[in-house]
Amino acid sequence: MSTHESAPGFRPGSGDATGALLLCRADPDSVAAVAPLLGERMPSVPAGEGWSALVPVGGPWRRGDEPVDRVVTGWAAALAVGAPWPVLALWWDADRAGYTLASGFRRPVGYVWLADGTPAGEDEAMRTFAARLGLDPVLDLQALDALTRPDREADARARLRGLLAVLTRAGITLPAGLAPGDGADRLGEAARALPGSRCAEAAGRRPTVDESRLAAWMPWVGGPGARALALAQMAAGLPLTAWGLRRHSGGWTTAGALLIAHGALGTAYGLSKRPGRARGALRDPCDP
Repeated sequence: MSTHESAPGFRPGSGDATGALLLCRADPDSVAAVAPLLGERMPSVPAGEGWSALVPVGGPWRRGDEPVDRVVTGWAAALAVGAPWPVLALWWDADRAGYTLASGFRRPVGYVWLADGTPAGEDEAMRTFAARLGLDPVLDLQALDALTRPDREADARARLRGLLAVLTRAGITLPAGLAPGDGADRLGEAARALPGSRCAEAAGRRPTVDESRLAAWMPWVGGPGARALALAQMAAGLPLTAWGLRRHSGGWTTAGALLIAHGALGTAYGLSKRPGRARGALRDPCDP
């Protein structure tokens, strides 16, 4: 029996095994300030030194609108746009598994394995991935290269575990219960039960944030070029949103919409800021 046939939680042919994790190189408060703009309500938990994990429990893929990889790639790009931290999306379904790394305005990079662990990506992607995360160009890259070679004993879930083993040296440590290959429902239940878990609400119930939290996402707030940069973001977001709509891609449409919202928020903040204005504290978005 092959590894992927016996591994718990990874069940080829079952849509229940579809799931994803969004790993952000930021503290939970900074992630909570931007996560609502994805439009999905999801738990957020610490995921190692300087990292946080968002656990999608819904998503267009559960309605059959789009494959999970396309959705989370758009989400990762949306979260990383304009933020001073990268976002790593891990995803899997009945047929494939993989990752996407998004950072700033650079083109996302990723890799894919088939359910039985067969590599289906480009070796260059691994090298770019290692460089963007600041991994060791010798030891860590050797370990990543091993994931691009055939291995009859390693299924897709084992490949993701191997990736996470390398990423522990970058500070990522997934909490117990968040296992690649498990379905979204199981991941959501595990995340909500973890210490330090909080709820990232969908748009419409965004938490209020003070200026220090806003600056973690928008480090240029109050700077001399703030308005020009905000307008540039809106200008870039409009064609990206139109492109996503033409391609029927909810993920890229979200990325474009976030660019527009990001620029609009920066513009509105610059216009509304007044000396001595009271600043509210960040509240738990799951509070009524």
